[in-house]
Amino acid sequence: MSIQSSNGLKSFRDILFIAAGFLVIMPVLGINRTTDFIIFSIFVMGFNILYGFMGRLSFGHMLYLGCGAYGMTLFTEHVSRNPFLAVIAGICAGVLVGAILGPIVVRTTGACFALINLAFNQIGYFLAVVAFSKYTGGEDGMSVSFSKFGFIDFSNKPFKFGFVLFCLLLTYYLLRKLTSSPYGVLIKSIKENETRVKFLGYNTFVYKWITFIISTALSAFAGALSMLNYGYVTPSFIDPSRAVEVIFAALIGGAGSLYGSIIGGVIYMAISNYLASYIPRWEMFLGFTLLIVVFRFRTGVWGYVSEKFNGRTKAMPVRTL
Repeated sequence: MSIQSSNGLKSFRDILFIAAGFLVIMPVLGINRTTDFIIFSIFVMGFNILYGFMGRLSFGHMLYLGCGAYGMTLFTEHVSRNPFLAVIAGICAGVLVGAILGPIVVRTTGACFALINLAFNQIGYFLAVVAFSKYTGGEDGMSVSFSKFGFIDFSNKPFKFGFVLFCLLLTYYLLRKLTSSPYGVLIKSIKENETRVKFLGYNTFVYKWITFIISTALSAFAGALSMLNYGYVTPSFIDPSRAVEVIFAALIGGAGSLYGSIIGGVIYMAISNYLASYIPRWEMFLGFTLLIVVFRFRTGVWGYVSEKFNGRTKAMPVRTL
């Protein structure tokens, strides 16, 4: 069997495993909450491309989630209520913002990169809440509704769940292809040592800019899907104080891993949704969880599991006939 066929088979197996996992937890969590978990997992994957694979930490990724949410809502309000066109409009809003801010943002590294994203997030929050409140609804937000086309009805919860799950599986498949390609190897090399990559003759600025746009587009995609799920947008979708959510999820699941993004997204959402019902100061438990991850699971939950499994597989004796 060729390497390409083997990778294709593994991707298909992974997709089935992810789909089965969400179908199993759906009766337990409920269809609405599971849909929410799936959308957040897409957001974490978009963030992880930038942080886990290219090594650039952003404190302002809520801006790009909010761009997708507001872009889709404004498109629906003023242009068309077609849900598919509206989702595309939300993604385009993320691409546009990434293309405009990218040349400024990707020239920085380390703390500067993280904080300049936070600064732009603060500006975006101000624009949505104050400057353009006439169009965005300000603190009250805006509601959104979509047209129906036969069986395509996003007010139907099972259909909405199936569509969002399909979007997650498609996103996973495309990102797996991307990160295992020469392009994926290059952005991982930029994370390890950008100077050496430049020495080899690559224009790292272009690759960082493209990766940044991919990350903002996927984050906007998650924001647009949130509108399909909730039917309204509020400033909480662009609130910079919520930026830690996606960072914690990526760290818990495992930075630099697509599986880790999904697992981290589910774990974080489970903690924030269920623990808050029983413990008023649930953030303290989240802090302890992060400390355990940092000191005990350096590569995240999925990274730890993978290391243990691979180590056990290598340690198994080979039987000879």
